[in-house]
Amino acid sequence: MRIEPKIRGFICTTAHPAGCAQNVREQIDYIRSKGPIAGGPKKALVLGASNGYGLASRITAAFGCDAATIGVFFERPSDGKRTATAGWYNSTAFDAAARKAGLFAKSVNGDAFSDEVRKEVCALVKKEWGQADAVIYSLASPRRVDPKTGELYKSTLKPKGKPYTNKSIDFEKNEVTSVTLEAATEEEVAQTVKVMGGEDWLLWMDALGQENLLAPKAVTVAYSYIGPDLTTAVYRNGTIGAAKDHLEATAHRLDERMKKLGGRAFVSVNKALVTQSSSAIPFIPLYFVLLMKVMKAKGVHEDCIQQIYRLFHDRLYNDRPLTQVPTDEQGRVRIDDWEMRADVQSEVAKLWAIVGSANVHQIADVAGYNEDFLRLFGFNLKGVDYNADVNIEVPLG
Repeated sequence: MRIEPKIRGFICTTAHPAGCAQNVREQIDYIRSKGPIAGGPKKALVLGASNGYGLASRITAAFGCDAATIGVFFERPSDGKRTATAGWYNSTAFDAAARKAGLFAKSVNGDAFSDEVRKEVCALVKKEWGQADAVIYSLASPRRVDPKTGELYKSTLKPKGKPYTNKSIDFEKNEVTSVTLEAATEEEVAQTVKVMGGEDWLLWMDALGQENLLAPKAVTVAYSYIGPDLTTAVYRNGTIGAAKDHLEATAHRLDERMKKLGGRAFVSVNKALVTQSSSAIPFIPLYFVLLMKVMKAKGVHEDCIQQIYRLFHDRLYNDRPLTQVPTDEQGRVRIDDWEMRADVQSEVAKLWAIVGSANVHQIADVAGYNEDFLRLFGFNLKGVDYNADVNIEVPLG
């Protein structure tokens, strides 16, 4: 079958297996080119391992630290008529590369919010490793079923307190528009916290701890985002921000617990990147295309794998005592530091003030954004013959 990208709104409904495999190979090659990360994990459990920061974390642990990995994700295989999801193809490519390198790699495809998957993964850790020395929490979903009550919760992208209006970009129409978001209700805020806060991370750490599956000096990290003043009203001060506050409060609770094992729990604040979820947030993509233009011009733009390499090498590991991991005043690890540099943010703010439909392609990196978006689904990668027929049914494991 010959596969082309089919974009509907802010998602692509097709994925290219050869392109996804090439994307994974390029990330592996980058990590190998940097050399070993001293003192890194040897048995890493990655929750949300099939895309973005989670996939980059699994690649960095495996090919930068020679770690055995277990990856957990919820992806759709091909049914013979339509392609699998990009995350499925990413994971099959990772598993094949890890096996070829002689590295242990097991993947669990299922709802990581469920008790059933938690029990399955804990049993796998116990059987194969005994204990894990790293737990990376990178789950992202618009909804979550509470495993105790069965109640479905849905996240919402809204400001709190009052409506918010600002510029946004419509990629389908290629124009800058004005968008207004109505204020969230208290119920919408509470539901977003249930989906995107720290409750599920805590359930995972509880399950692992109760089974004595956390090694001495184990580290757990969850990923977050803060962003600039430009997006504060809808992001950090909005429903998502309430969830991130809960996530960070959970990190403090877990850190006290992990310290008793000689380990640590952190939230890592990462930079803004093109992802499937971020593409759906009004205002954010316009900020991204301006940010990409500025950071590329200054030579400080990073993608997922570069960010996670820096997290592992410059922050968490590289023979660094866990007591000396650099954090901000709130105890957060910051690898959004280059994004939040004063010179970067000042330049982005200036561009935001003047950006419109007439000049957006000149002063923002719309082309780069579109290229990165297509790469998420295995398209637009060098070395891939997109005119060739490919087998869309690729087994996992």
